[in-house]
Amino acid sequence: MDVFEGIKGRRSVRKYTAQPLEEGLIDELLDAARWAPSWANMQCARYIVVKDPGTKAKLVETMSPRNPAREAVANAPAVVVFVGKIDASGYKKGQPVDDKAWHMFDVGLAMENFCLAAHARGLGTVIVGSFDYKKAGEVLAVPEGYQVVAFTPVGYPEGESKAPPRKEMSELVFHEKM
Repeated sequence: MDVFEGIKGRRSVRKYTAQPLEEGLIDELLDAARWAPSWANMQCARYIVVKDPGTKAKLVETMSPRNPAREAVANAPAVVVFVGKIDASGYKKGQPVDDKAWHMFDVGLAMENFCLAAHARGLGTVIVGSFDYKKAGEVLAVPEGYQVVAFTPVGYPEGESKAPPRKEMSELVFHEKM
């Protein structure tokens, strides 16, 4: 799949079939995630693969009742949780270089690689960012110094999703000054 085709074709999928994932498929997607660029190649992203229905149900409870991805998290064959090592990206000689949360940026890059790789393999994902990250960390026994950033259900899409409208380039792109 051409990279531009993959970027334009990937959709947020919230309904999945019951078809199980082939052995090794999630590892292939996680390998794509680990190749994402990161601050000084610190590779601060960590990944937790959740297949247990009870654990997925606990993750659903960290989400707001109105979050449209609740059913997807509960019912997809797997959920991959993206975690960031807090004091790695954006640090030099043990000190932060500025006040930005660089681990969030690096984990986001890894997550995009994962989602694009999933799409290339015919799988669906939806990035879940609206949840109580502290509770999710407790559910998953995430140690101090790490933060749950986002998670995504992974599975075979039930039906097709249409592309939402995109803003025109003229609304988004500026030259020299905004």
